[in-house]
Amino acid sequence: NIVQWLIAPYLIDAMYRVKEIKASEDPALHEIVDRLSKKSRIKTPKLMKAKMAIPNAFAYGSPLTGSRVAVTTGLLETLETEEVEAVIGHELGHLKHRDVQVMMFVSILPAIFYFIGYSMLLSSMFSRRDTRDSGGAAVIGLISIFIYWILTLFTLYLSRIREYFADRHSASIVEDGPRKLSEGLAKIVNSTNKIKRSRRDASGSNSFKALFISDPDRAELDSAALTQFSGGMGDRKLVEAVLRRKVTSFDRIMQVFSTHPNIVKRLRALQELD
Repeated sequence: NIVQWLIAPYLIDAMYRVKEIKASEDPALHEIVDRLSKKSRIKTPKLMKAKMAIPNAFAYGSPLTGSRVAVTTGLLETLETEEVEAVIGHELGHLKHRDVQVMMFVSILPAIFYFIGYSMLLSSMFSRRDTRDSGGAAVIGLISIFIYWILTLFTLYLSRIREYFADRHSASIVEDGPRKLSEGLAKIVNSTNKIKRSRRDASGSNSFKALFISDPDRAELDSAALTQFSGGMGDRKLVEAVLRRKVTSFDRIMQVFSTHPNIVKRLRALQELD
């Protein structure tokens, strides 16, 4: 896990074809990052662009590379400037709260119990010791695997909580942030769902999905909350219509296994900050 954390930026850059955006290439975007970084009281991260059709953004980095914020080409083409500003505020929130480091350390514990459980189960199956010893190893293995699943669910829960914190940070540093971020998230979900249905290569975006502002795997489910309202509506009316949608039991169950909150609950939390 530690090695993955250290070299992850290089893997991400190669996988998503990420390149640094020079100040001369997009001075307006650099101004947004500089201004919001000062408001966040953090060192200005490197501004990067990922060559991806799916609209998204992510914060990442390690001691070897420093902090980085990346936006995709799809995001810049889909969202208005004010919505991009709110999305960048969200990503700076992740850097402010050190979420990359927090989630890395939290994910180590489930990995340890998985290794113990897997090893003990193999030991019980192939060991030449007596039956009682093998049975004891099997019990320890099963308990460890159970603990691994519980800790994995806790890790997913913590990931969702960190998304709410990052949303709150964006709302605190961006003028009219709750509205801008709500509209941006609604557009991201709709566009992602359309692209994933039309492009077979869109599945490649899921490898580091926990980094993204919106989970590509949830796009189809989240988009169901939007499609019935999306025809001919403006951004604000679209968000208001989604807020009236009821969160079903199925939505709550699916959220338990997701790195990101349900889109309806997320937009409602933003409206409470407005």
